[in-house]
Amino acid sequence: MKFKTTPYHFDLLKDEERLSAFYEAIKELSTSQELAYDLGCGSGILSFFLNSYFKEIIAIEQDFKASRCAKENLKSFKNIEVVNEDVLKYDFSKKCDLIVCEMLDTALIDEEEVPVLNHARNYLKENGKIIPQGIINTIELARLERDYIHYDEDVNCKTLSKPVIYDEINFLNDINPNFEKIITLKANKDSLVNGLKITTITKLNDNLVCGPTPMLNPPLLIPLDEKNVKCNDLINVKLKYIMGKGIGTIEAIIIR
Repeated sequence: MKFKTTPYHFDLLKDEERLSAFYEAIKELSTSQELAYDLGCGSGILSFFLNSYFKEIIAIEQDFKASRCAKENLKSFKNIEVVNEDVLKYDFSKKCDLIVCEMLDTALIDEEEVPVLNHARNYLKENGKIIPQGIINTIELARLERDYIHYDEDVNCKTLSKPVIYDEINFLNDINPNFEKIITLKANKDSLVNGLKITTITKLNDNLVCGPTPMLNPPLLIPLDEKNVKCNDLINVKLKYIMGKGIGTIEAIIIR
């Protein structure tokens, strides 16, 4: 099936690893159910995957051009309704068996996955499910070549510690978007530290986990004040941000 897309959603569709992960997670549902919400549906590809398993699918997309593409792509499926609206303003009238929400980004900082799910979760049945199920965030000391917050776009980044899991989020639970924590990292070599590398792993369901792909949670690089470290030094880093409010909320400092 050929999909009409915006340029951004065309790049999403080209990421076969990302699509395969969501396809496999949806395929594991196996049995027919009543209602699914596809939140931030983009071109409608995930609603297309859901079509075989749900009597009704409501696909919501705020961007007008993307929603127009989704309506065209899915017009032959009588069980799919595409709505051009902000999820946070949508009038949910009934509870669903499944929420699919791929408003993901690294550490959930830039996109609206957290505020959207905190709102939409109220319309999930008691035994309902969410795809993806959650995320796991890891962090490492790093030496960066750029002194501003950026995503890992084939730039030089030398990691200087083992990755440490600093946050795990289950989307079935209410999520506090205000994150603040002091994290201890152990340097694994003598070097100059001037940054952090955050990697987000997506848990689609109990059986399926997906690491970063070109269009799914590329590593996030955050500068720090420079510090010379020795192998086995313990470095305490204070990390703070607001999920859903953008990378401009990020604060990271080494605790002296």
